[in-house]
Amino acid sequence: MKTPLIVQKFGGTSVGSIERIYTVAEHIIKAKNDGNQVVVVVSAMAGETNRLLGLAQQIDRVPNARELDVLLSAGEQVSMALLAMALNKLGYPARSLTGTQANIVTDSQYNDATIQSIDIRPINELLAQDFIVIVAGFQGVNENGDITTLGRGGSDTSAVALAGALKADECQIFTDVDGVYTCDPRVVPFAQKLAVIDFPSMEEMARRGAKVLHLPCVQYAWKHQVPLRVLSTFDINRGSLIKGEVGTEHICGIAIQREMLLVRIAHGDLAMVTKQCHMLGIELWNVIEETEWTAVVIKQDAYAKLDLAFNDKIRNSEPVSLLTTVGRQAPTLTEHARALLTEQGIDVHYVSTGSQSLMLMLAPHKVDNAANILHKAYINSDTSLAFQAKQMLLG
Repeated sequence: MKTPLIVQKFGGTSVGSIERIYTVAEHIIKAKNDGNQVVVVVSAMAGETNRLLGLAQQIDRVPNARELDVLLSAGEQVSMALLAMALNKLGYPARSLTGTQANIVTDSQYNDATIQSIDIRPINELLAQDFIVIVAGFQGVNENGDITTLGRGGSDTSAVALAGALKADECQIFTDVDGVYTCDPRVVPFAQKLAVIDFPSMEEMARRGAKVLHLPCVQYAWKHQVPLRVLSTFDINRGSLIKGEVGTEHICGIAIQREMLLVRIAHGDLAMVTKQCHMLGIELWNVIEETEWTAVVIKQDAYAKLDLAFNDKIRNSEPVSLLTTVGRQAPTLTEHARALLTEQGIDVHYVSTGSQSLMLMLAPHKVDNAANILHKAYINSDTSLAFQAKQMLLG
């Protein structure tokens, strides 16, 4: 009978100190003692990636992309080595592997690479020798042998991709929250933990800014049907399970994306700017073509690249935040949501809808209040139930 295999991923907060690394080791040891083979993926210690990025930007405002990946990948290597040391000290043989040593092959899009294949033979050889295998998340190697990184949150993707390649029984994402919530509970205190959420809804939540899971991680898990569970490193609970193809909730959650810029450009420059953004690896969150103005929405930390390439094309820019309601009924809420926020003195700069989403562009200092207003209206208690009943009645 095949020994069950579990992939566990621990984020930066979970490995943020030596004390917490020992807490992580206890989770791993429990899984091992329960009769599982265990592969672990780790992020850099909390704050380490930002520290390394800060060093790079002291050298160059826009660091060389290849060398930045070499630098940033060091953070995960520190975590994996320390965790392996802790497990070995506790009497559980462990071996750490970089992305290169684990044969995680990516494309050559530095700073935001995509995993193309994984040769699982090195990991399987270690598992056969009863090692716990610790893999550095967030990184891989391209066909030229260069280190690449997968973008912010890429350790989640590393874990799910490994779980899929290894045909793991479950992929467990351990973090500092105890599951997937209807909104960030630090913003909406009455947000609700979801015991189960379907893949389409989770993908939309991740795409629109929910930080609990990295978007490519959700997409890979959905495509390969990898059982995915979000758990807390610091509490004993069942967390949230992501599974299923069909969304059942009218409104399942609200996502917030901060640190965005609305960059206005001339109408005639839009095609050229969008093409060059793609070439520069700048993600366009929205492209807006109104009668009186044209703009793109990008992350603030991507502005330096855009400014270097198109300084003469940019008319002005302003910080904005995006607030997205997700669920089957979300696209029908445009006028109601806008009116609800306007009543509370919150201006909506722009609205767009998807198959199961409603995105509102707001001033950054208004977004938290707006999230609470919409959450109360569409998700919480009697108010949301009455609204949903009305929506169903209206068809």
